[in-house]
Amino acid sequence: MNNTKLSNRLQLVLEQVPQGSIIADIGSDHALLPVAAIESGRALSAIAGEVTSGPFEAARRGVAEAGLGKVISVRRGDGLEVLEPGEADCITIAGMGGSLIAAILERGRSLGKLEGVKTLALQPNVGEDVLRRWLLSHGWVLTAEHILEEDGKIYEILTAIPEAAADVTNDQLYRDLKLASGILCDRELLLEMGPYLLQAPNVVFHQKWQGEITKLEGILTSLSRSGQAAAEDKRNEILARIKRIKEVLECLPKDKL
Repeated sequence: MNNTKLSNRLQLVLEQVPQGSIIADIGSDHALLPVAAIESGRALSAIAGEVTSGPFEAARRGVAEAGLGKVISVRRGDGLEVLEPGEADCITIAGMGGSLIAAILERGRSLGKLEGVKTLALQPNVGEDVLRRWLLSHGWVLTAEHILEEDGKIYEILTAIPEAAADVTNDQLYRDLKLASGILCDRELLLEMGPYLLQAPNVVFHQKWQGEITKLEGILTSLSRSGQAAAEDKRNEILARIKRIKEVLECLPKDKL
């Protein structure tokens, strides 16, 4: 049984869920991900969490229509407050900013809600570097990164497990990466662009960072109209950032799909 059709973005999030998981999907909206996780056999049971009434009711309807009310619990609450410690071993959060996802995880951590969690499958819309920094600071190590384009938007999916259970440490993951041209990617650049994505860049990765260059060049144009000293400092900072991104992109392969 696998009747639920997911977007490519959510399908990729689902593929990060280990077989036989008990998942908690935070910000579940219509509960499409938990329903698909059960139907596909990836999850044995699920919790769908929503904080606002409209999406909460939509999730309840989605679960009821799928006939999965006995194995998917739909709960209304803020972030990981819908969970009891040890209740889920996989948490999925998709479609929010990286800063918000990090804040949800941090509050959940302080309340003990990450106890027993073995996998985080996270899809930030923006602010991926903020999320990487939170994971690094709190003992989670990335095991995979994916990037895709859908409906004109670019998304990244970050999968992480506790560092104690990983085959690689964060120090190893974020050690300086020397590219073919001799350019050195330090920890800051790896956190910003992604340690796995930098090692296996695809067309979408290049599109994302070319778009970032275009955005920065637009800011430069605006700054050129200002004669303030602070604007000049900002201009030099942005020029250095553009130069760095271009140097990295120029020495990465461009033919991977």
